[in-house]
Amino acid sequence: MIRFEDVSVTYDGATQPTVQGIDFEVPEGELVLLVGPSGTGKSTILNSVSGLVPHFTGGTLRGRVTVAGRDTRTHKPRELADVVGTVGQDPLSHFVTDTVEDELAYGMESLGLPPDVMRRRVEETLDLLGLTDLRARPISTLSGGQQQRVAIGSVLTPHPRALILDEPTSALDPAAAEEVLAVLQRLVHDLGTTVLMAEHRLERVIQYADRIALLPGPGAPLRLGTPAEIMAVSSVYPPVVGLGRLAGWTPLPLTVRDARRRAADLRNQLNAGQPEVPQGRGAVSDVRLPPRGRDQPHTTRTRQQPTPPTPSGAPTPRRWFKRTPTPIPPSPHAAEVQALTVHRTPIQALTNITLTLTPGETLALMGRNGAGKSTLLNTLVGLIAPTSGTVRTGGAIPHRTPPRDLIRRVGLVPQEPRDLLYADTVAAECEAADSDASAAPGTCRALVTDLLPEMTGVTDDTHPRDLSEGQRLTVALAVVLTARPPLLLLDEPTRGLDYAAKARLAAVLRTLAAEGHAIVLATHDVELAAEIADRVVLLADGEIIADGPAADVVVASPSFAPQVSKILAPQKWLTVAQVRKALERP
Repeated sequence: MIRFEDVSVTYDGATQPTVQGIDFEVPEGELVLLVGPSGTGKSTILNSVSGLVPHFTGGTLRGRVTVAGRDTRTHKPRELADVVGTVGQDPLSHFVTDTVEDELAYGMESLGLPPDVMRRRVEETLDLLGLTDLRARPISTLSGGQQQRVAIGSVLTPHPRALILDEPTSALDPAAAEEVLAVLQRLVHDLGTTVLMAEHRLERVIQYADRIALLPGPGAPLRLGTPAEIMAVSSVYPPVVGLGRLAGWTPLPLTVRDARRRAADLRNQLNAGQPEVPQGRGAVSDVRLPPRGRDQPHTTRTRQQPTPPTPSGAPTPRRWFKRTPTPIPPSPHAAEVQALTVHRTPIQALTNITLTLTPGETLALMGRNGAGKSTLLNTLVGLIAPTSGTVRTGGAIPHRTPPRDLIRRVGLVPQEPRDLLYADTVAAECEAADSDASAAPGTCRALVTDLLPEMTGVTDDTHPRDLSEGQRLTVALAVVLTARPPLLLLDEPTRGLDYAAKARLAAVLRTLAAEGHAIVLATHDVELAAEIADRVVLLADGEIIADGPAADVVVASPSFAPQVSKILAPQKWLTVAQVRKALERP
């Protein structure tokens, strides 16, 4: 169905091919998972199937890519639209209409399908992806995970013969991800749809794959095999495989069910030693971070919208920050939220939220898509004003504090990094971040390299929009971390990051927390939460339904428990690192 014949791609201005020597076939009715570290060219391979490479991206494609017998060099994307459906890393870039139902119908309209067929397929897709209640909602009001489901639905309705998916579950909560993957499996098994998919969260998808195509590194030859064959040699693997390697299980388990069947001896070994189960963060790693004094000034760029100017001739409004500001008394809490309610038409996003965050604490904010996680983060950083209740960060009221003062207390890495990046080059972004934080020149760029060493291959004059999703997220995170605010908020910070990059991110966050910075992560990545969170707060329909130590909350939740805790339950182990440390203890 999909055939690569000695394919290499070199983008304009690049001295080396992004991928080379790609030669493999995806048969009809098979799901092939494309894996590898960030920056190895997975998105390039996917985009070459839909014709986006080279017709849209430019560059030179050597070799041959065919889909259902059509050569992508001679067929443009619109000429492949009836056989290939593509969902990229950024769902927003796919949308062309305003509402969910219209978006699901748009692709079929473009292909000229009859209205009765369109109506039936829209209803089927709404049901399949759990979008029925959202059918009339404006897409702009949906959460990131809801938007991702709509993007997937929009390519399912035309019934393409091949689906190309680039990290389709990155913004989905665990339950929604399982639903989407179950739908894909049904399409593969029942309808013979061919699926080529790239995904970093292998713990979610590996059990659905017929074969895995591994890209070991930039320019390295692709390796194709069964999931068991590839996981035995791959440098990227899910926790269940990591636990199997640690325990010496052969063959390696690929699912929690397989691992649980073999885990009895390991449970007994851990129980006999009666080791103390670690709670929260592990050891602090040595990661280079910019020095920051308590009285360090913060100036210039705030990355928030400025106050609009007063129209000429209009009376000057009385603004509290026009007067001499009253000193804000110090607070023992990094953040305090009391009886917070936020109404965002047409929904009530948050209801009666009360919580406090202390310096040095790492809190994971979890819950299904649309639960209110991003709204809470935006309220803490002052982008959304409370409908009722109070919010304070470092003693300040965020939505009433001038951005120049607020940046000293709180920083947000948004779900869409493009919202934070506005310069024309990576170098300009880093220079502006260094200037804003009064940090030594080169501090931001060094932090980018620490987070993602593959960025060393990206020149300083690269435009942020030309970076991969993971690389763009890394630059945004480095920009915020350069200022090292006492309260750091991150909204889905691991989208587009492989396991190695996530480990480096966790090391940076541990170091910040050890130095007294409070951290709040809104995340669907249960493995990250298990790795670094002291505390987990679960949200549902805008309300807190659980709040407690990470081990207690996630182990008690079937949906949000990490793989290790599911395998070793009822013992409260969360990560492979914790198990390894316990086994090494005399």
